[in-house]
Amino acid sequence: MFDALDDIADQLKRLTAVLERLVPPEPPAPDLSRATLFSLAPVSRAITPAPDWPLPLDLLLGVDRQKQALSAEIDRFARGLPANHVLLWGARGTGKSSLVKSAVMDAAQRTGALKLIEVDRDDTEALPGLFARLRPLCDRIVVFCDDLSFEAGAHQAKALKSALEGGVQAPPENVLFIATSNRRHLAPRRREQADALAAEEEAEESVSVSDRFGLWLGFPPMDQPTYLAVVRAYAARFGLNAPDLDRRALQWAQARGGRSGRVAWQFTRALAGERNVRLF
Repeated sequence: MFDALDDIADQLKRLTAVLERLVPPEPPAPDLSRATLFSLAPVSRAITPAPDWPLPLDLLLGVDRQKQALSAEIDRFARGLPANHVLLWGARGTGKSSLVKSAVMDAAQRTGALKLIEVDRDDTEALPGLFARLRPLCDRIVVFCDDLSFEAGAHQAKALKSALEGGVQAPPENVLFIATSNRRHLAPRRREQADALAAEEEAEESVSVSDRFGLWLGFPPMDQPTYLAVVRAYAARFGLNAPDLDRRALQWAQARGGRSGRVAWQFTRALAGERNVRLF
């Protein structure tokens, strides 16, 4: 009988060793002193530094209202005051993600106490664990997810809700969550009719997540006068004025299927390259 018990004990030890190899080790406490911007690795959960974002806040044009509101919210958070999680939604190319990074860099340079960690949109299930790792830190941290949606299902939305609500501990006071999306309510596109009920449930879960954001900032498509004003401002800033500037800028937008801040910046980069002018 004792031999049988010894065999069972040996088997349990081997099984435990196998399970320990399968379970990834707990990531070390992040060192955020090396940079301002960081990214979360999808598999290892390592937090790695990223280069500073080069685009200054004053170069983001045509979004003055959104810029003012986001900067004010980030400033309050950086100073330790209450702040709301932020959802920036609207047309593609309107400067949503650029505005987040530029506003954080601007606040960090002024306060010296702000960091940003970017999380991949397909890795929202890592957010509860990430928030728990960040809770003990002294830094004020913006966790940023670009182009957020829940195409993979409601479990992603549930993970984000868990992170933002925080369970019995409440969400960490030193973390502000900011996301961008092309859709105001983050709901996935409808599936086939056979999955109508499941799709409806997942859409409801997504909408309930959007309610957790206290500040919504909309980014409508850019009209022609605003687009040309942005192009002219960029051209004046970098000494790229030309008699045919408007005509070329409109042709550039037409070739790319629409007007946006991104298209205006791409045209500016092309014009600067053509004239051997460095932008930064």
